Amino acid sequence: MAIEKTDTLVVGGGQAGIAMSEHLGRNGVPHLVLEKNRIAEAWRSGRWDALVTNGPVWHDRFPNMLFEGNHPDEFVPKDRVADYLEDYAKMIEAPVRTGVEVLKAERIPNEGGFRVETTEGVIEAKRIVTATGAFQHPVIPPIVPETASVDQLHSFYYKNPDQLADGAVMVVGAGSSGAQIADELNRAGRKVFLSVGPHDRPPRRYRGRDFVWWLGVLGLWDVAAQKPGTEHVTISVSGAYGGQTMDFRRLAGEGVTLTGLTHTFQDGRLTFADDLQKNVAGGDANYIEMLDAADAYVERMGLDLPEEPEAREAFADPDCLTQPIREIDLAAEGITTIIWATGFRQDFDWLKVDAFDEKGKPIHQRGVSSAPDVYFLGLPWQSRRGSTFLWGVWHDAKHVADQIAIQRMYQDYDGEAAIVPSAAE
Repeated sequence: MAIEKTDTLVVGGGQAGIAMSEHLGRNGVPHLVLEKNRIAEAWRSGRWDALVTNGPVWHDRFPNMLFEGNHPDEFVPKDRVADYLEDYAKMIEAPVRTGVEVLKAERIPNEGGFRVETTEGVIEAKRIVTATGAFQHPVIPPIVPETASVDQLHSFYYKNPDQLADGAVMVVGAGSSGAQIADELNRAGRKVFLSVGPHDRPPRRYRGRDFVWWLGVLGLWDVAAQKPGTEHVTISVSGAYGGQTMDFRRLAGEGVTLTGLTHTFQDGRLTFADDLQKNVAGGDANYIEMLDAADAYVERMGLDLPEEPEAREAFADPDCLTQPIREIDLAAEGITTIIWATGFRQDFDWLKVDAFDEKGKPIHQRGVSSAPDVYFLGLPWQSRRGSTFLWGVWHDAKHVADQIAIQRMYQDYDGEAAIVPSAAE
């Protein structure tokens, strides 16, 4: 049986894989995209039911197709994003095969290229792009043992309040996912505790412009690396309920009990670090910093945007902030579920190349691996702050595809360069 061959194999059919296919096609690079589930599967099954985009769709999209039928400033449901990506794949005629999982990829000795084992046979490719995204394997820190008398699940598996056992809920992690889930559960009438770590919390809108616009004009989407010491700072923002600033004082005023970082568990009790006030203050500082930068931009550019002094008015400090809780007895508080909104890890074990550091993270420059003919797409901060967003991954894909096209040009050179006469002749 003949082995199928292609120039470039793209592993992953989400937003990164579709963007990669578009740019490879534009560069005339023969390629194949393999997706183990459906196109944009993570948007369908890896998000909770009520999730909407965190950015308005005039911004959070690929440049060459609008979200038809949606208002430009709308925050659309997760399934609408998945449909958009499927429609985009059809528009560009992306060669995507769904239901095919890549099991192993290794170099072909003394030939170049890779032998790739899949659930549907072997494929040989000259180069590989891993476009499996930033959110592969949910991570739950080893704090509460599985034997504890409380249900535990990662935010990846949370769908809606009705799936949870009756009782109060502890949400650990106050990035966008954790904060939005805590808000949803509180609105559903649950007693909610929210463990808050370091975070940024930009204004949803300010002076008539969404925060994505402000990040753009201020050049903050193009920041190439996080500030030292902020590597573990998440961003807390929401498009839910029409879009609103994620203010933890507001959440507390509506009934959510805030705590510091979750620290230990023993004898049915969770303990928390004494850092809640510090973490909330850090989020406040980030919020005010953006307002100040926006005001300075308006003045510098002479823009006629309405002033918004009320944006600087703060909600009252709740008791849980002025007198932070350091310990909670789960049973006494009626907590029956812990939701861990604690991030993800990546897994490249299937890719048998020397392209990773001691922690298993890819070694690369803007997606071009340290290993020849291996490329990455969809990594957090791959080239800039916006790399994991729809529009950001599209631009990263262009760069990677251009590098592949350049390598193909060099490899196609046959060694018959013209002889250029010297000036003396």
